[in-house]
Amino acid sequence: MLARLRCPVCAEPLAPAPDTRALRCPRRHSFDVARQGYVNLLTGRAPHVGDTAAMVAARTDFLAAGHYDVVSAALAEAATRIVAPEPTGDRSDGQPGVGPYPLVVDVGAGTGRHLAAVLAALPGAVGLALDVSKPALRRAARAHPRAAAALADTWQRLPLADASAAVLLNVFAPRNGAEFHRVLDPAGALLVVTPTGAHLAELVDALDLLRVDPAKADRVADSLAGHFDPVRDEVHTARLALTGDEVTTLVGMGPSAWHTEPARLAARIAGLPRPVAVTAEVRLTVWRPR
Repeated sequence: MLARLRCPVCAEPLAPAPDTRALRCPRRHSFDVARQGYVNLLTGRAPHVGDTAAMVAARTDFLAAGHYDVVSAALAEAATRIVAPEPTGDRSDGQPGVGPYPLVVDVGAGTGRHLAAVLAALPGAVGLALDVSKPALRRAARAHPRAAAALADTWQRLPLADASAAVLLNVFAPRNGAEFHRVLDPAGALLVVTPTGAHLAELVDALDLLRVDPAKADRVADSLAGHFDPVRDEVHTARLALTGDEVTTLVGMGPSAWHTEPARLAARIAGLPRPVAVTAEVRLTVWRPR
């Protein structure tokens, strides 16, 4: 894993600095490793701080209840179609593979739950969680024994060597098409998960939440244009039965959290029938680098 990291300042390799909790490049740029296990690879102020500790705790409980396991399972299954078990990098279906000991990078990983599910399905793989939220990375660093975590601004140069990742995960997160292409192995793939128009539709109507942009698919394609081609598109659906507290958490996990008045939202949630029936529906698109 460490051999594939690169200094975000000069792109030189990183190595443990003697007698410190830090990584350092040959040009002596140094980056601290937090006690919680993640390394801070920011080169300046982050554009935002990401999820707060309270938001991360709530998200952890929601995901631990299995409500978004449909997403984790879809990613894990897709990843097993990409990574080659054979040392030659050739897959049994005749398609090129990325060989043994692949790196799976989750860009905007949050707590690392989806990354952990993918690593569980790929016994020979290692993982890296990238996020801008320190509370999230504290959990992502412990999400799986073969996973590491780094604080990074994913709109900037990613702290990875060229062609070093076998699989990139991008779940409800921003997309940096040029950098994704640079760090992805030519035989690898980018797995992008986005909400469909049916995602949380019951809550959107009942709670007056933000709707999924009808042009979402086009905007995703535009962000990756010139770097990737879509090769597979799947829709995955789960029917959820939620408590009032879980609905509150779910709203807080998405963009509507910044556009709703708390007291009014709480009153509307209190008026929903229990359990609250909600549809979770996402689109998983597999993109291959050009």
